[in-house]
Amino acid sequence: MTETATQAALWWAVVFSGVYHGINPGMGWPLAVSAALMERRVAALPRALGLLAGGHFLAMIVILLPFSLMLFLVEWEVQIRIGAGLLVVAMGIYLLINRRHPKALARVHPARLAFWSFLAAMAHGAGLMLVPIFLGICAIAPDDTGHLAAEALMGSNVATAFLVAAAHTAAMTLAGGAIATVIYLWLGLRFLSRTWFNLDLVWALSLIAVGLFGIQSAYFGH
Repeated sequence: MTETATQAALWWAVVFSGVYHGINPGMGWPLAVSAALMERRVAALPRALGLLAGGHFLAMIVILLPFSLMLFLVEWEVQIRIGAGLLVVAMGIYLLINRRHPKALARVHPARLAFWSFLAAMAHGAGLMLVPIFLGICAIAPDDTGHLAAEALMGSNVATAFLVAAAHTAAMTLAGGAIATVIYLWLGLRFLSRTWFNLDLVWALSLIAVGLFGIQSAYFGH
């Protein structure tokens, strides 16, 4: 696969991971439906989705920014990418073993949607899922080493972190918002209570898969 095709595939992975997060009820779209139903106003739905998106975006930035700065250490780029992949795999294994939802989320007031969204994304490892993809996007060519590579990394990786977080959050919000809108306008709360689906197992397995992908791509130089 050419470098251009690889980069395109990684950016598509950013978007698809956002869609996946948006579909997952654990990222908060049922709360947006509940807020709109309680207020009995359509305007409450996009406002709630915006708050959820803000918290999710902040969680992505908190995770991605440290890795964008770590890439300044060009000599250890491969080791950093492998370590990040192992971290994501470890998070997936932990969620496979521990299926209970964090009690701290239940203590957050329902009106504080942005704060809840931030905590949910952090607790479920949503930001970690992006790390191997982000590191692949930021990877340097084998011959781009030394001072010039370091300058290029410092000049672009922080901006790339914000772009990745923004693209991912936009995809998540559109996917979750579409489901929330359909349920609010046509299906109602009764449908939501009857058809609640739990993606905890799929979520944990997807973290492991993404982590292994990050390790493989770093090891083979993609």
